[in-house]
Amino acid sequence: MNEDKFNIMLSGVGGQGLMLLSETIGRACSEMDKKVITGEQHGLSQRSGSIYVHLRIGEDAHSPLIPYGEADLMVSLEGMEALRNIEYLKPDGHIISSNRLVHHPIETNKVVEEEVEEYITIEDIVEKLEEVTENIYMLDSLSLAKEAGNPRTENVVLLGAVTSIPNFPLERDVLKEVVKETVPEKTIDVNLKAFELGYEEGSKNR
Repeated sequence: MNEDKFNIMLSGVGGQGLMLLSETIGRACSEMDKKVITGEQHGLSQRSGSIYVHLRIGEDAHSPLIPYGEADLMVSLEGMEALRNIEYLKPDGHIISSNRLVHHPIETNKVVEEEVEEYITIEDIVEKLEEVTENIYMLDSLSLAKEAGNPRTENVVLLGAVTSIPNFPLERDVLKEVVKETVPEKTIDVNLKAFELGYEEGSKNR
C-alpha cells in the first residue's frame, strides 16, 4: 500500500447518514493535518436512491474521483450498494458493509405483483464480492445500533468498525472526538457507544 494515499469509497441509500459519515472522516483528516478530497453524489438522497462519496486521503490525491480498481476500502451502509460500486475496489481491498438490504419501492412492487419470485440475498452479494476480495466483513449494523440505543446510529457503528482495518490512516481517538463534535449534543453518548460496538465487532474479524 502506498502510505501517501488512502482511497475510501462510501456508499448507501438516501437517509442512512452517509453524508455525516463522510463529514466525520473529513474533519478527522483536518484534525490530523492530512489532505483530503471528496467527490459526492447525493441528488437522489430523498428518493431512496443510491448515493456515494469518493474520499481520497493523502498528498498524492489530486482528483476527487477514485479511479476504477484503486479504492483501498469500501464502506457501505447497504449490501447491494457495496456490489453496485465494487468496480472501484482494488483487488484484495477491504469491504466493511451492513448486512441489511434496503429494497427500492420499484423492486418491492415487482415482488408484490409476482413479476419476480424473490429478492437478491446477502449471500448472493457476498459471493459476487468474493470475486474481487476475500477481505469482506458484513456487519449486523442495525442490531448493534439498536443495542447502542438508537437504530439511526448504523453509520457510526460502521465508522467504529472501520478503525479496526489494518493501516487505516486515521486515529481512533481522533475520530471519536470528531463524532462528539459532529452529532447533536443529546445524542453524543449513544453515538459513542455505537462507535465502540462497531470497533469491537470489527476487531473480531481481524
